[in-house]
Amino acid sequence: MANTDSFIDEVNEELRRDRLFAMFRKWGWIPILLVLILVGGAAYREYALSQQETSARAFGDALLAALDEPEPQDRQGALAAVSAESDAAQALLALLLSAEQATGNDRQGAAAGLRTLADQPGLAPRYRDLALLKAHLLDPQDATQALAMLDQLALPGRPYRPLAMEQQALVHIGQGDIEAGIALLRLLEEDSQATPGLQRRTSQLIVAIEAGSTLQDAPAQEAAVEDGAGDDTALEDEPLLPGAPVDAGADEAGAVDASE
Repeated sequence: MANTDSFIDEVNEELRRDRLFAMFRKWGWIPILLVLILVGGAAYREYALSQQETSARAFGDALLAALDEPEPQDRQGALAAVSAESDAAQALLALLLSAEQATGNDRQGAAAGLRTLADQPGLAPRYRDLALLKAHLLDPQDATQALAMLDQLALPGRPYRPLAMEQQALVHIGQGDIEAGIALLRLLEEDSQATPGLQRRTSQLIVAIEAGSTLQDAPAQEAAVEDGAGDDTALEDEPLLPGAPVDAGADEAGAVDASE
């Protein structure tokens, strides 16, 4: 009886082994394929990241070389020759090019370039809003068009809402609607998105307007705006009146990753 049981166990074990080998021969290629896919996918991802980094570095080097040119016209030509692949790189290039045009006293051309950039489909909202806002500062449209554009930029959640609200107030005040302008400034004064510098400037502007002061583009303001264009916080900490020269791309130059 013991020998019979041992023989049956051996036969069952052989049958199980045969079934296992048959299953492996039939389906064993699947796990091997999965491993190959995982390894190949990881290798391709590393290769793509390396290519993006190389492209971004080349783009950055080309921008730096273009900006090192001594004259605005030379910088414009060098920037126009730079090739940008990603949407973020194209936006940054257009902003820098418009900044050089504004430096060369071609404010209308710079504003036209910024508005063309803003019309591009698929452009990220932060770039579109920045382009429209700076185009307004460089070459403002008539009050009706300006307010229609600023109304969109001042919607809740838009990245440059506080600055757009300030420009709305200035347009109203410039058109003689002091009450509407001061009402917007009071809203801006309490807005959670506004920086302390912008809130302080808003308070000073309210006091000045209520005291009977009028708006004008002072020469000293031009230098203040250019000095404050290095980042969005500085941009909000200096008074911005339409028509003053604005560095239309410097505030994005240090913040945009061209590989996006």
